[in-house]
Amino acid sequence: MTDMRIPLAGVIGSPIAHSKSPRLQRYWLNTYGIPGYYVPMDVSSEDLEQVLHTLPKAGFVGVNVTLPHKEAVLGLADQITDRATLIGAANTLTFRNDGSIIADNTDGYGFLENLKTGAPDWVPSSGPAAVLGAGGAARAVIAALIEAGVPEILLTNRTRVRAEKLREDFGNRVQVVDWVQAGNIIEDASLVVNTTSLGMVGKPELRIPLDGFRKGTVVTDLVYTPLKTRLLQEAEEAECITVDGLGMLLHQAVPGFERWFGTRPAVDTATRAAALR
Repeated sequence: MTDMRIPLAGVIGSPIAHSKSPRLQRYWLNTYGIPGYYVPMDVSSEDLEQVLHTLPKAGFVGVNVTLPHKEAVLGLADQITDRATLIGAANTLTFRNDGSIIADNTDGYGFLENLKTGAPDWVPSSGPAAVLGAGGAARAVIAALIEAGVPEILLTNRTRVRAEKLREDFGNRVQVVDWVQAGNIIEDASLVVNTTSLGMVGKPELRIPLDGFRKGTVVTDLVYTPLKTRLLQEAEEAECITVDGLGMLLHQAVPGFERWFGTRPAVDTATRAAALR
């Protein structure tokens, strides 16, 4: 922001047309009167390296990264933050003036900030967290929960071997439970997190028993299309505290925007409305 070039940023993935990030970031740019642009870029895996090394020359200060490139960009970055290394993926890249790339992962930050906003009375040390799924999103969530002080994480996934790999990576605080027992761990948890795509529009439903919900349990779903998934609907009926997934998307975008454009944006009701518009 110190020279006369208009800063550019964007989001890289394939496909990318569905992304809400351009709408969100453009809203912030307009709100804060920043002379910058944020564009979606559909980039294939074959072109990823060339594109990343070309963007800084074109005036880009950074990009968000989504599927299928979150892991691949680590091999192309010049510097990787500790949390991106731990998670094994990056969603935020910042370009230095010399064209070098810093890779970070803000998904865990976004997840925790969303919980703080939607369930302000949740205390990490209050009990186990049940985590459904063992993909990249689960890695970010588990890393964040461990850092926050959750005493035990009950992890279940349709393919057990993937869950076992996360237990190896994150340690004994993670306990793996067979997918057929997913309904049981809900009964023991003070926090339930769905990190899978099950329940998303166009995907199969999350078909696990949900009758074990207890009043006051915090339940959050990383899926935000629809905003109220079957998991959240049944949790709400059981008088649980529900937190939808849109807030995570909004909060994870904050650090990148601040680094690229020099202003820390607020996540408020107007921001949510802009993302949904």
